[in-house]
Amino acid sequence: MKRKIAAIILAGVMMNAAVLTGCSGGANEQADTQTEADQEASDQETDQEAADKAAALIDAIYVQERTDMTDEQCKEAREAWDALTEAQKELVEGENADPEYFGRDTGDASKDDPLNQDEIGENEILVVSFGTSFNDSRAEDIKGIEDAIQAANPDWSVRRAFTSQIIINHVQARDGEVIDNMEQALERAEANKVRNLVVQPTHLMHGAEYDELVKAVEAHQDQFGTVKVAEPLLGEVGADASVINADKEAVAVALTDEAVKDAGYDSLEATKADGAAFVFLGHGTYHTAKVTYSQMQSQTEKLGYDNVYIGTVEGDPEETACESVMEAVAEDGYKKVILRPLMVVAGDHANNDMAGEDEDSWMSVFNASGKFDSVEAQIHGLGSIEAIQKLYVQHTKEVMGLQNQSTSEETQASLEEEKGAVPEDGTYTAEFHTDSGMFHVSEACDGMGTLTVEDGVMTIHISLASKNIVNLYPGLAKDAKEDGAGMLHPTEDTVTYDDGMTDEVYGFDVPVPALNEEFDLALIGTKGKWYDHKVRVSLETKSK
Repeated sequence: MKRKIAAIILAGVMMNAAVLTGCSGGANEQADTQTEADQEASDQETDQEAADKAAALIDAIYVQERTDMTDEQCKEAREAWDALTEAQKELVEGENADPEYFGRDTGDASKDDPLNQDEIGENEILVVSFGTSFNDSRAEDIKGIEDAIQAANPDWSVRRAFTSQIIINHVQARDGEVIDNMEQALERAEANKVRNLVVQPTHLMHGAEYDELVKAVEAHQDQFGTVKVAEPLLGEVGADASVINADKEAVAVALTDEAVKDAGYDSLEATKADGAAFVFLGHGTYHTAKVTYSQMQSQTEKLGYDNVYIGTVEGDPEETACESVMEAVAEDGYKKVILRPLMVVAGDHANNDMAGEDEDSWMSVFNASGKFDSVEAQIHGLGSIEAIQKLYVQHTKEVMGLQNQSTSEETQASLEEEKGAVPEDGTYTAEFHTDSGMFHVSEACDGMGTLTVEDGVMTIHISLASKNIVNLYPGLAKDAKEDGAGMLHPTEDTVTYDDGMTDEVYGFDVPVPALNEEFDLALIGTKGKWYDHKVRVSLETKSK
């Protein structure tokens, strides 16, 4: 009996032990699972922290102002990115930061040249661009223009400046390529003891970027013997959509020819017969210069380019907005659409806003409309087109004082006939030509002044772009210092732009010795230094 009781007790003990062992195993497994989950959560938190740190450093250099810390910040941002795992890089997200900031392949940066060398001699041509972080486009478009200008001016040193510090920082952090901003480029020119400085903007028009460029140059002009600012690509703006010029015509022809060729057609007529239309997409602007895009549309129409349309990313002017352009193309019956940038570079706007995969890109919107059989994109900037490069070369030569080679024989003959001629007494609209982009009439006046002829004596009243020029002198600067009696004093003029905005500027009554002949006109600015300039007055000859 005792043995039986003992056996029962032993069995119970073993059963309890087994139960206890089983319970312990389940608890351990649960604990292990919890530990793994905690570790995974901890790893995710660590990954996000690392990604957030990199994003914050990228956002810190995504700024338009350069500081003493910029170089170090660019270095830190790149190092933080390089320290991330591939999984962590996908988590990078900030106000402006994303995985593509460092991760997108835009080509080989080594093909480019920042053109920031020193010991360059007394003559410099500073080519100023907004800039692009797309390496291939920077080498093909911007460097293409710079190389063409250098080849045409072997006795001058061509240097580069970008106006976008955001892009400068991006390229420096990602590729280690250091590009000067405007201030750095001008200081470099001063340090190199440059005496003659020519500034050639690659900007399309006299817009906000061009205005900022001119202000930067004005702040340094006392440091050079001569400073001249050349015309942007499309020349003078003009008052309304009907105003076109030789520059706009040349660009329209060159861009269309290139687009037709790249699309595989023999001629523009062949594209029309095939039901294909071209949409040239510019950036757009809220500056008064936005009328330039409307003028480009007028220019294409005058050329008979019925299947060429001008659009803008910003959608300003209104008729250049995506929906407006799309409806115009569809209403005209075209079923094939070819998109191409009306921009110097094929950078972010061309690759994303025009041809990107997002639903709001022009390609996506045109495709989603169902109105077209095909929508294609040509990712090429204006700067890569040889005819456009030659136009920039021409603008540089013009501001250096060389003859405008594009002026027709008929126009030249007409000007020769008018030289020395004096119109009958009365009031006329006349063009006021200068040798500098920093010295010109207000954009609101479209390059024009009012010529008054009285008893055979001619005087032109001009409204300038600002109040930075305080006096003029009909003659040379060296004589102005000695002959205060002949100095021209300003009037206060109000100019009105085509958008209704007004501005208070200085105006001057300038004696004109003869039409269509250059004469000396010195000026003095707010810094108290006199500068020599050549000007010419002609009766209105602009194409309308």
